Amino acid sequence: MPSARRLAHEFLHRRGLTTIFGNPGSNELPFLAELPDDFRYVLGLHEGAVVGMADGYAQATGRPVLVNLHAAAGSGNAMGALTNAVYSRSPLVLTAGQQVRAAIGMEAMLANVDATQLMRPLAVWSGEPSCAEDVPRSLAQAVFEAELHRGPSYLSVPYDDWGAELDANASITLDRSVSRGLAPNEAQLDELAKSVAAAKNPALVLGGDLDATGLFDRAVALAEHLGLPTWVAPSPHRLPFPNRHPLFRGVLPAGIAPVSDALTGHDIVLVLGAPVFRYHQYVPGAYLPEGTRLVQVTDDVGAAARAPMGEALVADPAPVIEALLARVPARTSPSGFTANPEPKAGTTALHPEQVFAALRETQLDDTRYVVESTSTNSAWWRQLDLRREGSYFFPAAGGLGFGLPAAVGVALGSPDRPVVGVIGDGSANYGITALWTAAHYRVPVTFVILRNGVYGALQWFGELLGTPDVPGTEIPGLDFTAIAAGYGVSATTVTDLDHLHTELKTIPDGPRLIQVDTEPTSPE
Repeated sequence: MPSARRLAHEFLHRRGLTTIFGNPGSNELPFLAELPDDFRYVLGLHEGAVVGMADGYAQATGRPVLVNLHAAAGSGNAMGALTNAVYSRSPLVLTAGQQVRAAIGMEAMLANVDATQLMRPLAVWSGEPSCAEDVPRSLAQAVFEAELHRGPSYLSVPYDDWGAELDANASITLDRSVSRGLAPNEAQLDELAKSVAAAKNPALVLGGDLDATGLFDRAVALAEHLGLPTWVAPSPHRLPFPNRHPLFRGVLPAGIAPVSDALTGHDIVLVLGAPVFRYHQYVPGAYLPEGTRLVQVTDDVGAAARAPMGEALVADPAPVIEALLARVPARTSPSGFTANPEPKAGTTALHPEQVFAALRETQLDDTRYVVESTSTNSAWWRQLDLRREGSYFFPAAGGLGFGLPAAVGVALGSPDRPVVGVIGDGSANYGITALWTAAHYRVPVTFVILRNGVYGALQWFGELLGTPDVPGTEIPGLDFTAIAAGYGVSATTVTDLDHLHTELKTIPDGPRLIQVDTEPTSPE
């Protein structure tokens, strides 16, 4: 009779979950034993980096990915990074080792007490098999929950379960499949199409879900067909529209009043694949301008239910886009792409705009950028020219520590496209151990570290909140070239544009780090 471990490995193989990101402890070793030759185990040195890498990998591939954590302590270390995976809707299947069943109740060392509660409310589902015979079914449920809800699931398994021999009933799980469909009906599509066609000044707001589900090009086609001014929803973790397109109006600000101001004059605002809205700084005001109707289309039930305004249609945006293309008459649309402005120049160091302009001028058009430099947002959108799907990744919950690990995960998940991580010096320290993984697996990724010696976004928020004199906002004395060398990553420091261009033009055959001293800037 097959063991629970063998059935689990076979189920994962059939579902394509053969890449495992992890940092194992004693409780996890029985699951990892006898791992088939076609499985790949990617070791991270801290669970936060492990989840960040898996998040990037899942976003790059569009598929679920398995994460192996160590009991309660390892799961706890992963929770900060997990907040980003929740809001990027990444289907991570988190597994954690549990003490042997006989030792859980007495809370032996490494027992995961109340394991099913530990990761809630972050996990879309959390479970622990009731017995060894239930392990294959529970693992299948964890995978299906992550796929169906597009979010992280969590399964704790007592380590003595893996060696248990199971009967034929357990093998039936191997052949299971679960699929999801959220198609709007004809009446809903007709009503929406008529509303958009009748509008005098409609507008389009797109969310990261469109890029995550392969709808980048179709969203562009819709905007061009209808000639709609197009915004990206606030706090984007993906870019669903080319930012140099003549219809692009920018990323909506992350405050209530500024969003309302931006949408003034539009009689209908169609929001596709985004929450309504993910605000950040609290700037109170009217949610919508007078006379503006908002219609949200999303397959995220929670996002639809918690929105404070507008109408929501819970549906896959894909058939909605196709229906609008087919049912609403075309309008005139501008052509061509807008020019890039001259980058601002720094006085004591390079301005971030100069760095971003150098990236635009030297990197291939299909480069994927993983960005975690929160104080340079405005400089980023002024200088970059992104026209391809899957070109931009940002920590979806704003949780620092995403950038370095996610860049490694994105590169592992998309070896056919170049990957550049653009990371602030404050952010880099949260996921610094990802450098070892990049070096160990020879991942061809470029890390550009913007070193300004401060938490720039925090200083900006201090001004916004009227608290400019708080401690803990400066971080001088960091040398990322020395840190990178210690982890086995080649690194260099650049201080002028010519040197920066020279370094960026070099095609890496493994990981490299470029440290650039930059002037502090604010997000706006």
